Amino acid sequence: MVAKTFGSAVSGVDAKLITIEVNVGQGTSFYMVGLPDSAVKESQQRVESALKYYGYRMPRQKVVVNLAPADIRKEGSAYDLPIAMGIIQASEQVVLPALEEYIIMGELALDGKLRPIKGVLPIAIEARKRGFRGFILPTENAKEASIVNKLDIIGVENVEEAIHFLEGKIDIEPLVTDTRDIFYNSLEDYSFDFADVQGQENIKRAMEIAAAGGHNVIMIGPPGAGKTMLAKRLPSILPPLSLHEALETTKIHSVAGKLGTEASLVAQRPFRSPHHTISDVALVGGGGNPQPGEISLSHNGVLFLDELPEFKRTVLEVMRQPLEERKVTISRAKVSVDFPANFMLIASMNPCPCGYYNHPEKECVCGPGIVQKYLNKVSGPLLDRIDLHVEVTPVRFEEMTSNRKSESSKAIRDRVTAARERQVLRFSGFSDIYCNAMMPSHMVKEICTINEAGKMLLKTAMERLGLSARAYDRILKVSKTIADLAGSSEIKVEHLAEAIQYRSLDREGWAG
Repeated sequence: MVAKTFGSAVSGVDAKLITIEVNVGQGTSFYMVGLPDSAVKESQQRVESALKYYGYRMPRQKVVVNLAPADIRKEGSAYDLPIAMGIIQASEQVVLPALEEYIIMGELALDGKLRPIKGVLPIAIEARKRGFRGFILPTENAKEASIVNKLDIIGVENVEEAIHFLEGKIDIEPLVTDTRDIFYNSLEDYSFDFADVQGQENIKRAMEIAAAGGHNVIMIGPPGAGKTMLAKRLPSILPPLSLHEALETTKIHSVAGKLGTEASLVAQRPFRSPHHTISDVALVGGGGNPQPGEISLSHNGVLFLDELPEFKRTVLEVMRQPLEERKVTISRAKVSVDFPANFMLIASMNPCPCGYYNHPEKECVCGPGIVQKYLNKVSGPLLDRIDLHVEVTPVRFEEMTSNRKSESSKAIRDRVTAARERQVLRFSGFSDIYCNAMMPSHMVKEICTINEAGKMLLKTAMERLGLSARAYDRILKVSKTIADLAGSSEIKVEHLAEAIQYRSLDREGWAG
């Protein structure tokens, strides 16, 4: 007899329907075809042990398991449960009338219990799209899958529970989650707040501008000046995620297996801070079965690179294309996968190896040329994609011990959100541009117009401060964001003046 069940394979951040066909006939061998990897082939032993534990038997006949379409490679242990269901039906041990109405996925333990799997959310989305009645999966993954409405999410603890449910012997109430309620209740749940930061008003201002325009930032300053502390608080002043962005972000974390068993929807903007020993593949994504890297996990959020010059040169250079295109394409011989990578890059670095170049009190002990050599570890093309260069100075004792209350993240976020709304309106005719940082050069000339006084100021700044030509567009974009924060429809001289000061690393002679 031939039985048919349905599962799914995750490719990129989307899922594809997989049909699992099981035929039990004359003979004695077990065959698995349809391009399975080793983990899928090993399911035979797991399935046999799990079925025996609950009193079922593995047929001592010829069993052929076909995973279709046969040209897509099947990977992982999540096909254990649908294969077990197909074998039970095909060997006529039980009749499962509802078998083809559900997508079934789950890894089996030897005692028949189910272990959690990765990529549940895109599979649930695909199941609803294909018109399935529901999705049978491990209980630990049910909360994540329940984000998808109009689909029965059936969480089961073991293989026997799944069999009895499909037989109709037991009823399992589908798990229902109010996605919007979870989303809106979690929007204000931030771990860090700018109200905790004493002093550093100029750095807070730079962070506000970066958040308002989606600009990338690099902070240069001595150790202990507060660079990491400020970076961790940036997500708290970014505009809240929309429901669409939250679902998109959750899909990526689901595929990477980064969602906990109790998590359902990612409602806050991600903040990722990889160590400087990270590899190219771990940062950008890849592998035999392409997985999202850190830049995709920070999609719709912040990627923080602490101690930027300590990262390997090759690791930093692979970020250049994603910073421009806002996506990553991982190409292999037989497959090409796109991962979204629309993130804000926040980097921090010491000005020199000892950390005290330009320090107001401590003396730098680095030899001649060492400072410039250290800064040269960060390439010009990468710096070209960073709009704001901010010099961070140590906090004075008087500021640290002051009782003056700092401005909260909510107050700053309200201003940032208002500025972003102006930009969304401005770029409403463009599907791929929604903040000032995304403007291409030709659009900068049309939108970021300045008067004669502004042109004179910019010309003087470029000549006297030795600003590079690449700084020109960046200054105009940042000044437009400053104008948006001020509620101004045009760029004024004071907006330009403030934007010019955020180009520290472009100044000739900055590093001696």
